[in-house]
Amino acid sequence: MGYNNGQKGFLNEDEIYLNEGNTISFGQDTATMYYQEAPYFTGDKIKILHPKLCKFRKENAQFFLTSMKQAFSGFSWGSSQFNEGVLKKQTILLPFKNHEIDFAFMESFIAELEAQRITGLDTYLSGAGLKDTTLTDAENQALLDFADGRIQWKEYRIGSLFERIETNKLPYKAKELPKNPVGNYTLPCLTSSFHNQGLSCYATKENATVLKGVISIPSNSDVYRAYYQSREFTVLSDAYAIRWSGKEDLSPNQYLFTVACINKRTNLSIYSYKNKLGGWNVVKDKLIQLPVRSGVIDVDFIERFVSAIKKLTIDCVVTYNAEKMNAAKPL
Repeated sequence: MGYNNGQKGFLNEDEIYLNEGNTISFGQDTATMYYQEAPYFTGDKIKILHPKLCKFRKENAQFFLTSMKQAFSGFSWGSSQFNEGVLKKQTILLPFKNHEIDFAFMESFIAELEAQRITGLDTYLSGAGLKDTTLTDAENQALLDFADGRIQWKEYRIGSLFERIETNKLPYKAKELPKNPVGNYTLPCLTSSFHNQGLSCYATKENATVLKGVISIPSNSDVYRAYYQSREFTVLSDAYAIRWSGKEDLSPNQYLFTVACINKRTNLSIYSYKNKLGGWNVVKDKLIQLPVRSGVIDVDFIERFVSAIKKLTIDCVVTYNAEKMNAAKPL
């Protein structure tokens, strides 16, 4: 329940089993919580929180979530802590006015934050040159070739393409390090977490092996999802990093493509903390498929294909941002 708003898939069930929308789902195993706007199904160990004094909407529910996450920040993994009695005893901080909860402030505060984020997003899109999402002829052709099945594929052993990077062992435990950058502790640390691309805490650069532009994979986790790490980080525990072993390194787009291919072999529901995938000694022998031309990995196709996918994806963001910007303009 740690990503995608806690949603893991879809069911074909009778709607009478749906939970009511505009509620907060609380995972008893993980203390993860999400606002669920639409009706939804749940499994075991999920509590459904209904408001008593108001009706949840995006604006006020997000404020409640922030306060609740702060209240439960000291809890660790394990369902035994989160029985109904414990949940009811937790206290959260909320704004107060005239002896009542100030729901109006909550909504105006969240709306102001959203406006700031939208403005920041617009600035970023412009500065990064991402507002032009028009596909080139080559990118269009790459999409057509893929959709029409005109791409040839070949299996490769992961260990024949990538090599594990040796890193210095750091004298820290994750729980001893800050969760946010502070002082000299500014280097993101890779652990087995599947939140924030596995980067769960921060260390100093002293004696650390600083990596960038490589792939990270957990070796002891509930979820064995690989990530392309485009920014500086270091390896702390229960994870490792790999890089392309060919003469010419891959571009970021090409790395992203291979990450998706790797995840088709590692990020499977059969693997968990109890049923572990294993480390590099196991993963290196897994087989992945890559597109080839004349028997050689077709890196040009990969580049064009990923570029096209990124443009199609960012186009939705550009459209959303434009709509939000227009809605915020005074009449």
